[in-house]
Amino acid sequence: MNRVLSLVFILLAMMMISKSAADEPFQAKSIRYSGGPYRDELFEYRLLTPANVVSDKKYPLVIFLHGAGERGTDNKSQLKYLPEPMATSAMRKAFPCFLLAPQCRKEKQWVNVPWGDKQSTPMDETPSHQLRTVVEMIKVTLAEQPVDRQRVYVTGLSMGGYGAWELAARHPDRVAALAPICGGGDEKQAKKFAKMPIWAFHGDKDGAVPVGRARSMVEAIRDAGNKRVKYSELPDVGHNSWLNAYSNESGLLEWMFQQKLSDR
Repeated sequence: MNRVLSLVFILLAMMMISKSAADEPFQAKSIRYSGGPYRDELFEYRLLTPANVVSDKKYPLVIFLHGAGERGTDNKSQLKYLPEPMATSAMRKAFPCFLLAPQCRKEKQWVNVPWGDKQSTPMDETPSHQLRTVVEMIKVTLAEQPVDRQRVYVTGLSMGGYGAWELAARHPDRVAALAPICGGGDEKQAKKFAKMPIWAFHGDKDGAVPVGRARSMVEAIRDAGNKRVKYSELPDVGHNSWLNAYSNESGLLEWMFQQKLSDR
């Protein structure tokens, strides 16, 4: 009898573990990276998966770059603002996708430029080591998951807005849509964005990243011939325009998930 009860308890425990894994929308992932100060360093990230992955079907990939306040190594803080809302049942049903959420190390940046400068800094010849780890995570995700390569989207906020601009500038032929939030880029890269669907957001009262950084990027890209760049400058909004941009009312997600590389 005791043996039977033991087996029952084991089965129940296995069922609970299985259910817990099924209910956890984010997979904990990691890569090893060597470069600069890092030697075979472990970099962790999270990957949101579709609620139900259908065989022979491919899904969009959203790459989300967090802001300065979410830096660290806990592999959790970077889920604020967009990843966590995207993991709700309603959003997973409305927008089935993979969402890649890397985490930048403390005291480091996706792009090594001063955030508060009114003038842009020319893009470095090579990306930062933090951004290189993101590229490696993307490569692994594309190799291991059923990703629709026609629908790879890049977005980020604040420090991640800078990262989003640069990541897309370095890989313009792979990014189906770009949504940088309160970040800045290098206007000299405007030609690389000439055919890319872009929707940028910035608060006109932003005290951390000057709103002129978004204005000048949008103007340069429009001058380069892009007729598909959208810009939402939010009145009386400070350095938290991501709350507006990622809200259901903005329409950003609906717009983003409609974009495909083949439509250019």
